[in-house]
Amino acid sequence: MTGERLQKVLAASGVASRRASEVLIKAGRVSVDGVVATLGQQVDVTSAEILVDGRPIGAAASPVYIAIHKPAGVTSTVKDRHADRTVLDFVPTALVPDGARIYPVGRLDQDSEGLILLTNDGDWSERVLHPRFGVEREYAVAVRQPLNPDQVAALVAGIALDEGLALLAAPLRAATGIETRRTAELLRPPPDAALTWYRATLAQGWKRQLRRMFAAVGVPIERLVRVRIGAVRLDGLTGGQARRLKAPEVRVLGAGQIQKVPSARRFREGRRRPHRS
Repeated sequence: MTGERLQKVLAASGVASRRASEVLIKAGRVSVDGVVATLGQQVDVTSAEILVDGRPIGAAASPVYIAIHKPAGVTSTVKDRHADRTVLDFVPTALVPDGARIYPVGRLDQDSEGLILLTNDGDWSERVLHPRFGVEREYAVAVRQPLNPDQVAALVAGIALDEGLALLAAPLRAATGIETRRTAELLRPPPDAALTWYRATLAQGWKRQLRRMFAAVGVPIERLVRVRIGAVRLDGLTGGQARRLKAPEVRVLGAGQIQKVPSARRFREGRRRPHRS
């Protein structure tokens, strides 16, 4: 049988995403037939004994795709010795087939909340995460005071961060009253009624990107809630709840959504006042 790259085998078995599997291999945590593995190594999955941290990987489980509303204060990693709970603790066992090892598709900051996806499908996870597919993430952003026109203009034009120019994938806009009420109904604890809410969309995925962008214009974010990943929405999931993705949602995200970041547009502050929760 023709060999397969080890990181692909690990991803298919549900150990981790392909990128995370590469990290495991580089760290010397994977062995093949008793020998520490190397990145890019070809293995025969029908006969090779593959261990991760001394434990054999299982056969590829049925693919699992789950959406969860991560509460604030919960880490979005598989394991974290510094955290009381991780996002996996909120997944009902009924949603995960026996033997499946699921992991988060990307991360959501510990102090942020909202939609996060989990799977054991490494290839699907890669298509959702990789910037070349441009899968959008939409956020409900709450601040203490409405942004002034100069602050809005700076955010729409882009903020220089260490990684480069941080851009929004769609014009920043004030949240509608309906959007704000629906978001507030899902949050635990409920948000302060005095907060002003906006909607911001990203196609980039830099660490704490929106918090850093808003901080750069002198406006700290009070609540940050991811409400959408591609076509999958947070709707109906209160903090800590989870559900299986529907087949059309899986297909659309797995196909990727090629999108271009638009040029900065004028935010019509004068035509629409921000709604408060």
